[in-house]
Amino acid sequence: MHTKYYIGFDLGSSSVKVALVDAASGENILSLHEPKNEMSILSEQIDWAEQDPNDWWKFVCTGTKRILQESKIDSSNIEAVGISYQMHGLVVVDANGEPLRNSIIWCDSRAVDIGKQAFKDLTKERCASLLNSPANFTASKLKWVKDNEPELYQKIHKFMLPGDFIALKLTGTISTTNNGLSEGIFWDYESDSVASWLLDYFEFSHDLVPDVVENFTPQAYISKKAAEETGLPEGIPITYRAGDQPNNALSLNVFNSGEVAATGGTSGVIYAVTDNKNSNEASRINHFAHVNYSAENPTIGKLLCINGAGIMYRWLRNQSSAESYETMNRKASKIAIGSEGLVILPFGNGAERMLDNTNVGTQFCNINLNQHSKAHLYRAALEGIAFSFVYGMEILKNDNATIKVIRAGNDNLFRSEIFAKTLATLIGYEIEIYNTTGAIGAARAAGLTDKDFERFGKNITKNDHVMTFKPIENKTPYLKAYQNWKTELEKQIKN
Repeated sequence: MHTKYYIGFDLGSSSVKVALVDAASGENILSLHEPKNEMSILSEQIDWAEQDPNDWWKFVCTGTKRILQESKIDSSNIEAVGISYQMHGLVVVDANGEPLRNSIIWCDSRAVDIGKQAFKDLTKERCASLLNSPANFTASKLKWVKDNEPELYQKIHKFMLPGDFIALKLTGTISTTNNGLSEGIFWDYESDSVASWLLDYFEFSHDLVPDVVENFTPQAYISKKAAEETGLPEGIPITYRAGDQPNNALSLNVFNSGEVAATGGTSGVIYAVTDNKNSNEASRINHFAHVNYSAENPTIGKLLCINGAGIMYRWLRNQSSAESYETMNRKASKIAIGSEGLVILPFGNGAERMLDNTNVGTQFCNINLNQHSKAHLYRAALEGIAFSFVYGMEILKNDNATIKVIRAGNDNLFRSEIFAKTLATLIGYEIEIYNTTGAIGAARAAGLTDKDFERFGKNITKNDHVMTFKPIENKTPYLKAYQNWKTELEKQIKN
């Protein structure tokens, strides 16, 4: 009897990750990413960010061929495909399925004002059925194209999310999910259908919306052309696709109200699952259909994004080219809690939705040239990122989120004891760390066609749990440092 496998793709803004898992056990066989260096982001103007969708496809193809070669498995034993992808991006294609322009990706801020005006015109009460303001999401980005590139807009056959484009290239079929439409702020939760009134407000043709398919069902099948380009078997199904943050929650066994997934990558994310659709913070917190959402089980993900998180620490490492993250963490650990008054606000990666789409930039406050060293900068950066997570948790609690357990991936930030212990201590909850990735989660989800989420979660706990960070009993120095940081942030917001 041959071992069967699932394959998962995680389309990020820095790389395409690919994972193979054992279909029976969920065990990770091999994971890798393409390209080996980071993908480039094009920024023709301040706060713009674009990528070529065909580059994504190129790296899906090379990554798939590599993983088949390096794992030495027989590709005919791969049974299904799962896709995770960077959220909120816009891809527009012509009638042949070819991209008409670069994708406007998640960290592009050009449509902020369009979203603000839409929220004002439509009113908070009307947008309540979207669970969000239109803000700087896919719908607003499409409106920007309509207003600024009218000739190109007329050629659009369908709009889609980045993951939908990968599914198109794999199958030749254009489709999306209700999860994806909710990420783009196109989904009406009251009618449980596409928000036709929003399309009308932006004057979008209803024909631009792709067909909607369900998760954990065969959505489309690998085409002959894609099989030739990737090495995957022709005819196997895509059974799952989701934005990277809902998918990250799935990867961490976060399916039920009160469970929270945290991510500390380029951006930081707190994703709390709830069955409560009410929101006090529609302009600061995003609400999306979770991967297990249905009309009968309306699980919602409350997503709070911090654009300036891991990118802050990466920037510091790049400026100290000889130092690894491990070295930086070790030097930072020798500095006292509070970094001797040095404060870093890590918000230098575009407008921050949790700060009402304000772009406060990165700020270094209270530097003493006679006292502070690189080690102080490292600690202040880690503390500043942790404090931004705590600030976000306060907003979530104000938005009726219940927090019972926090789970996080074993990524760069959570490998830092300073970051993880600061966060655990200030929020007062244990943080469970799991050694998994979005690509592994997407691969495993490809086999969830029975929708047995309890069994799926037990396998994650068995295969992936690494450690648990517990709050430190003496919170006082952490609270003092956080209050100092918060004071500096509020000064910048007022300015």
